[in-house]
Order: sequence, then structure tokens, then C-alpha cells
Amino acid sequence: MGLSRYERMIAKRYLLPGRGEAFIVLVASISLAAVALGVAALIIVMSVMNGFRAELFDKIVGLNGHAVIQGYDNKLPDWRRVAAEAKALPGVTSATPLIEQPLMASFAGRVEGVLVRGLTTEDIRTNPVLRGKVIAGSLDAVTKGEGRVAIGARLAEQLGAEVGSQISLISPDGQSTPFGTVPRIVSYQVAAIFEVGVYDYDKAFVVMPMAEAQTLLMLGDAVGMVEVQTTDPDRVGEILAPLKPRIAMIGQISDWRDMNASLFEALAVERVAMFVVLSLIILVAVFNILSSLIMLVRAKTRDIAILRTMGASRGALMRVFMIVGTTIGTLGTAAGIVLGAVFLFYRQAVVNFVQLVTGQNLWDPSIRFLTELPAKTDPVEVTTIVVMSLGFSFLATLYPAWKAASTDPVQVLRYE
Repeated sequence: MGLSRYERMIAKRYLLPGRGEAFIVLVASISLAAVALGVAALIIVMSVMNGFRAELFDKIVGLNGHAVIQGYDNKLPDWRRVAAEAKALPGVTSATPLIEQPLMASFAGRVEGVLVRGLTTEDIRTNPVLRGKVIAGSLDAVTKGEGRVAIGARLAEQLGAEVGSQISLISPDGQSTPFGTVPRIVSYQVAAIFEVGVYDYDKAFVVMPMAEAQTLLMLGDAVGMVEVQTTDPDRVGEILAPLKPRIAMIGQISDWRDMNASLFEALAVERVAMFVVLSLIILVAVFNILSSLIMLVRAKTRDIAILRTMGASRGALMRVFMIVGTTIGTLGTAAGIVLGAVFLFYRQAVVNFVQLVTGQNLWDPSIRFLTELPAKTDPVEVTTIVVMSLGFSFLATLYPAWKAASTDPVQVLRYE
């Protein structure tokens, strides 16, 4: 039911400051600000959590695929048949060979643990995670000629290497001698330095052509695994299920959830926990709206009694105070959406400013995985937050509105 003209007039009068009502106005303003901060905090935190998951998923899956078919002892001799059978499955978009082996790298007296990745020439040139992330050199140089590799930016910093440097990769699988196995040491020229944005990748990866990796690790024609991409990452297990019995004797299938289960599970739990905890801010703000309306009813008791004697119904008075409370909640919610959007737009600048003022490194990529603060706003979540805020604000108006409507004009005017 819509508000009548006089109901709108009274509600507007109660929303605007009046003489002797400064304290009520102050409490209402604090309520509005509290709702805005609660809504903004929820939107910011949920967007950052979504951004974390999306960035990690895109970069991890971009380098490791939706699933890998890994051979036992990290060797898959019959990889061409396996790749062909995987490609034939409905829902599989690609199946490419991949070599991945932890080794040691040395340069200028420094030694670091690395993860050598052997990729096909086409994959090196077209990989969506590597492409456009090169900060020095060129990936084309990696695929031309022999003895050239691409390394992560953090690894380059730790080794002190740059484009053109000759780094040595040390493999424990070397030549057997009467005195034991001699480690295999091969030198490679750094042709490109990349920064994908995931700290663990940037500090460990050494990317080289497949043939180079096979020679370095003495694999012959074998590879370590076959990387599989599908049309739906969430159904990867179902899509690859028919392949499991066919490769059971030579290898096993691991999808992105198996390889990163603890990380994504921790993000999911933290996301739910943060939503519940930060929702309490909105609840506290709603109690502020409740208290401000109760104070308003107490201050306007005489006015309410006069309105009742002039013919105002209980329903009209309830609507007046409900619209006052919901207006505060609506304005606070709108302000929270704007505040959250502005913060998210300037999020990295805010982080840098706080780091400058405090002198503390708030965003250590070795701990946070990513080099920058990510954000991805989900319209469904924002809608849920808005509905929750407006719903709580509406509920907070019910008791004060009922209290105002229950005012007995006879008793009030008798003692006034």
C-alpha cells in the first residue's frame, strides 16, 4: 500500500533535523554510516576472496591444465596413444605432452631449487598464462635454436640472472661411474624472463622446449605427463572417467581439485567465515537503526498523540516510522555500494599507501601467492548483501513502529 501525502510529509519531517533533535539526528547518521561500512566491508572482502580464487584458478589451471595424466616414475612412454584417447573423449578440448621435473639451478655461485617444465613449441608461444607476461626477452627466442630457456622473475632475482646469462641446471640422474653417479650439469642461456603473478611459479619455473627437456633428463621419446583441457573444469572427473581403466597400468589421472585441494578448500572455508563475521557489522548497524527509531518515538510521543486525535490511524503511524527506518537503511546500503566500488577500484593504491604509512609489507607475495591484490565482484553476492541489509533494516523498524502505533493519545495528553 502506498503512502498518503500527509504520511510522506511526516516521514520527511522526521528524517530532517529539527530543533532540539540533534542527538537523534546524530544517532541516525551513525546508523546510516554503520550500514554503509558494513555493506562496503562485505562487498570488498567477498570480491577480494572471489578474486583470489579466480586468479589462482586461471593461473594454476593455465599452467597445469584441468587435469594431468601422469606416468609412474614420472615417465609416460606411450604418451601419443594416451593423448589420442584423451582427445577422443567428449568434452576434452586438448591433450598435450608435458615434462615437469624438480632440479637445481646455479649462476654466479648461487644455487636455487627449480622446476623444469618442458613444453611443446606451440604451447610455449600460445600459452595464455605465459603470453603477455614476459618482462624481458622473448619467448620466440626460447623456441629457436638450442640451449635457451625462460625463467620466472623471482628466480632471476634470486640467482642474479638476466637475459643473456648462462645458468646451469643440475640433474642427479647422470652418468654412472665406479665412484657412483655423477650429476649431469648442462648450461642454458636465459632468453626470456616472465612474471605470471603467482609467487611460487615465478620463483621456480624454468621453461624450455620439449626436446631440450627430454635430452636434459635423458627420457628419450618419453614425457612425464599429458596435460588435458576440458570444456567444463567442474566436470573434469566425469569427463575423464572412461579413460581411467585404459591407463591404469601406466599412469594415473589427477585433476586440478586433487592437485590443489587444500588451497581451494582453505579459500572456501575462509570465504564463508569472513561472510558470517562481517555480516555482524550490518547487524550492529541495524541495532543502531532500532535504537534511533525508539528514541525518535519517545521524543515524538506528544506529536503522535495529537496525530491520533486528528484521525491518523495506527497503520498510518506504523508506515511513517517504517519508512523512516527503511530510508536510513536504503541510503546506508547505497552509500556502502559506492564506497565498496571506489575502494575496489583503488585497492592496490590503498594497499601501497598503507604500506608507505606503516612501513610494513602488507602484501608479501611469498605468503599471498599473488603479486597484487585481486578482486572479482559477483553480482549475485552483491544482490544478496543488499537484500540482507534492506531486510534487516526493515525488521528493525517493526518494533518502534508498533510502539508508535500503540500510543494511547488519552494517556499521553492527560499527562502532557
